[in-house]
Amino acid sequence: MLRLPRSKVQIGTPLPWSVRDEHGILLLSKGHLVENEHLLDQLLQRGAFVDAEEARAVARAEAPEPPKAFVPPPNIFGLWDQTTDALKKLLDSATHPDDFSEHIDKFARHLLELVDCNADIAIYRCVRQDNAQHYYFGYDHAVHTAMLCILMARHLHWPETRLMSLVKAALTMNQPILDLQGQMAGQDVPMKDKQRAAIHAHPIESVEWLEKAGVTDTDWLTAIAQHHERPDGTGYPLGSTEVCEMAVALRVADTFTSRISPRVMRPALSPQEAARQLYQEDKGGPLSTAVIKELGIYPPGDFVKLASGELGIVVQRTANARAPIVASITDTAGRPVPHTVRHDTAQPEFAIKATATDKVMLMRLPPERLFGFAVAPPAPVVPPKPAH
Repeated sequence: MLRLPRSKVQIGTPLPWSVRDEHGILLLSKGHLVENEHLLDQLLQRGAFVDAEEARAVARAEAPEPPKAFVPPPNIFGLWDQTTDALKKLLDSATHPDDFSEHIDKFARHLLELVDCNADIAIYRCVRQDNAQHYYFGYDHAVHTAMLCILMARHLHWPETRLMSLVKAALTMNQPILDLQGQMAGQDVPMKDKQRAAIHAHPIESVEWLEKAGVTDTDWLTAIAQHHERPDGTGYPLGSTEVCEMAVALRVADTFTSRISPRVMRPALSPQEAARQLYQEDKGGPLSTAVIKELGIYPPGDFVKLASGELGIVVQRTANARAPIVASITDTAGRPVPHTVRHDTAQPEFAIKATATDKVMLMRLPPERLFGFAVAPPAPVVPPKPAH
């Protein structure tokens, strides 16, 4: 029992605990009102005590909650980096047909959310692949292709159901050869016959794998089956001349992102050269035009030299395809600077004069230096890899 101090009793306020005498006999029950000072004096003179356990319980209940540990909001760059491994886990776990369609749909919608957060960052990651790991080439490529499919389909005002079919096709088009793509990206010898045969067969094998996983979306499946076919019959695996629009869109995005991705056997093409080749092959069609319109002449991630002499990275598209916003990373003499400064290249003194070729200084350049800390939505839950 604890002796009741006068300071703990508030006149006209319900008692938070019961009050007893020195023998434990109840004097006032919890919730009783002590109406005036005279009554309180009488109570204290008689000897007023409170049960220690009850007093501690009330103290705990009244104590302010301790401040919660600060959890930083998710960073969009970190979430983009997680997509590669998340896609690998998702495809590895696709053993339950009912679950696969739901999980791949959730993953595709997460990519849409990341693009909606900042499309310039999405493009930057696709263009700026200086530190890419060849082992994950296939999975990186699938995510980059899906990102470009989102931009292309929205530019063409495709309905959401069609857009989602295209994005999911991009994520799964190379399922049988994803690991092979990583192997080939890192090898220093030309493609072998066995590898060529696997590449040739993968569209049909991808469709068969998806059907076993429970996919019934005919647009999704047809786009994959035909994404290497060409209207002139020179494509594979069937040499068909009947190619649906979604398959052509998938091939356009697949081809462009492949050409700007580095491999051991060949460096990446510049976005400008890749766009030029794409436009020629598509004969200026709406799909290649959509890619160029969405990316601009100098897309985010492009390394450029300005009229001022500064070197910088394109970080934001503008209404003028030739005049994006550039974050400088050197001074006018080409020396690295500790802080980036953004320039509007529509201004003559900061106009883009050329693309830069010496990219050594970019190898350790964190994207947060260019864009700041960008908040993003939480990533979807990826199902655990099944035990073998």
